[in-house]
Amino acid sequence: MKIINLTEDSAIYTSNVYLVTGTWNTLEDKNTLIDVGRDPLIVEKINTMRTGVGKRKVDQAILTHSHYDHASLLPHIKELYSPTTYAFSDSLKCVDIMLRGGETLRIGDRMFEVIHTPGHTQDSICLYCEEEGVLFVGDTPVIIRVPGCSFEERFVKAMQYIATKDVRAIYFGHGRPMLEYCNAAIQNSITNIKKSRIISRNQIEEHYEDRNNS
Repeated sequence: MKIINLTEDSAIYTSNVYLVTGTWNTLEDKNTLIDVGRDPLIVEKINTMRTGVGKRKVDQAILTHSHYDHASLLPHIKELYSPTTYAFSDSLKCVDIMLRGGETLRIGDRMFEVIHTPGHTQDSICLYCEEEGVLFVGDTPVIIRVPGCSFEERFVKAMQYIATKDVRAIYFGHGRPMLEYCNAAIQNSITNIKKSRIISRNQIEEHYEDRNNS
């Protein structure tokens, strides 16, 4: 599997756009965009990439969520390459297949699990490859360095599920990937989620005590 960040040097605000291909570009491999961003210069890069003889440049595009910096270019990509498009949100045009979490998709030459992670947005997903230990997270906050935020139950359960996986590389929607100590970082996030819930519970109890004493 090869992972190329097409927007690493973009001059405009956009998400990371990853082109994932197979190592040997065989006919069975699925050339895949993880998010499409909003920088049209990625088209020039895609057209110069070696993505396999007799293959489409882009077989499929998968959106991690529907925010404009991740999804704006989707109609243009659809028009140029006619990929099969996937997203959890039903508010986006040009989406062929709606995701609900739990699906398995071939990306490049590997299989990825779709994990619904409603934290950053209600339609956020992560994509996890067990064989390579690769996790694409979009803007899902899988790295939580300090306690204090509140988290809804579905996100907590999704994070607990991710924490059961062997994650060796995390590719974010913005910034550089994390290529070491990923499992430790995720476990630290779980610890801070637990601490946040204790803080929140204590604050609620203190609020009701104050009301009762007033």
